[in-house]
Amino acid sequence: MNELKIHPRAGDHMPGCTEALATVHAADRYPVDWPADPEGWLTPRSMLAAWVAVDGSEILGHVVLARPGKALATAVGLPAQRLVSVARLFVSARARRRGVAAKLLDKAVEEAVVHGLRPVLEVEAGATAAIKLYERARWRYVGSFAADWTTADGRVAQMRSYVGPSERGERCLMRH
Repeated sequence: MNELKIHPRAGDHMPGCTEALATVHAADRYPVDWPADPEGWLTPRSMLAAWVAVDGSEILGHVVLARPGKALATAVGLPAQRLVSVARLFVSARARRRGVAAKLLDKAVEEAVVHGLRPVLEVEAGATAAIKLYERARWRYVGSFAADWTTADGRVAQMRSYVGPSERGERCLMRH
């Protein structure tokens, strides 16, 4: 990796984002079912902003900030209008173990804090690497629930809800 940079996502990033997502789907089955419209999946209706991690012209990773659903706000115990959800966070299979996900997560938290919002997220319980990242970054686990979909191995998905730091001083991401 030459020089990792985080940029606001632009339209010309979408082919690279789709390509990176395809490597994640092949390696981890995230998303479980390949979307008919990958660019649409990367741009949920509730999206507020998105960023990409790039090395030169190669897209290494992606993250979205979005309005949270009512269920996530209820799990966290805060009004939805005070929250922002971290979503669609992934790093291409080739770029893992280089701190890319931590840098994307850090950017999302930074933007949430700048706008006076508390970051929250949901993650499937089987995503152990992601869970380790969030817990190293001092995100607080607030509860679990059974989802209305099944994982790649056929079990009912168990979602874990997390609330992130509310101030810059609370952030404690692993720096690489």
